[in-house]
Amino acid sequence: MSNHQRLSRRSMRVWMVANGLVLVALVTWILQPATTSPPPSQQVGPGVSTGPTDPATEPTPEPPPEPPTVADIMDIPGLRFGVSAPDVPWSPSEFQRIADAAEATPTLVQFFLSWEHDYPSETVEHSYALETVPVLSWEPWAGLDQGIHQPDYALARILDGDYDDYLRDFADDLRDHGWPVVIRFAHEMNGHWYPWSEQNSGNQLGEYATMWRYVHEIFTEHEVENVIWLWSPNIIRAVPEISLAALYPGDDYVDWIGMVGYAFEEFTAAETFQATYDTLRDFTDKPLLITETGAQPGDHKISWITDLFDWVSQRSDIVGLIWFEYTPADGGNADWRFTATPEITTAFRDGLARNTLADPPPL
Repeated sequence: MSNHQRLSRRSMRVWMVANGLVLVALVTWILQPATTSPPPSQQVGPGVSTGPTDPATEPTPEPPPEPPTVADIMDIPGLRFGVSAPDVPWSPSEFQRIADAAEATPTLVQFFLSWEHDYPSETVEHSYALETVPVLSWEPWAGLDQGIHQPDYALARILDGDYDDYLRDFADDLRDHGWPVVIRFAHEMNGHWYPWSEQNSGNQLGEYATMWRYVHEIFTEHEVENVIWLWSPNIIRAVPEISLAALYPGDDYVDWIGMVGYAFEEFTAAETFQATYDTLRDFTDKPLLITETGAQPGDHKISWITDLFDWVSQRSDIVGLIWFEYTPADGGNADWRFTATPEITTAFRDGLARNTLADPPPL
């Protein structure tokens, strides 16, 4: 989490992109002053991404020869098990360690990318080489080390076309690469801890949804058909006064909706998610993916994990969940891991086993 060097976009390696982001996120998340940090009561994880610890020791896998279509991916039945973890998807051995612990192979992997960087083709290829679908948390900012107010990335500047060249290049590169990518764009927009919040950077009410549609239209104009657009707010418990409906760009601009929510002292998933789930269902029926989740240590953790998988299994509109497999040492503000103890791992493994899990993408 120290300041990372800015390198020429076209010459940078993706693992260097990711390493820079994790250095930024660690310092800001752990060391930033309380006045700019989300308090512990808020369900929010850091935007952490990391490349391989030692890339020389990890072989670069080859992606399959032919990509699936977006329809192929969205039509897969069952619950998608996803992870966001250090060194994933860049380290096959770390990915396999998580799969072995869960006794189930993840079919989604999430990583983070700021607008300081171009389309990450190598990371997408790493994901598909593991037979997983990449979930790209695409963040319109310069990184956590620049704080939560970043006027250079104000929503009005995006709407004024200041980033059109970047957006067109990104869209063209993604389209030409051909592999489907889930783009979780400008996530947790209802919170006050990111620059794209309407509460920060000089942004105005109503600009977020307009900005989303503006970016989406550029991709449409450039005939990008290999994106699953994922709109993913934080759960409303942290910010009950913010209207999710007012931030929603509309069903024509979204493929999946999401929720970010973590357990702190709750014993049931409903305590964490139900109010937000009900609010979302007031204005959209889009399939729902829990895009970041985990439980901090405590007596509640095993009970909450057990209940989470039962709660999810009762809702066919929930297409999956992404577990945040981080500790404070690698960027989390708690030990969220399901591998923290054998007892927690067993509860997690048993919960997955009670669900019908989705197959990998057809390759």
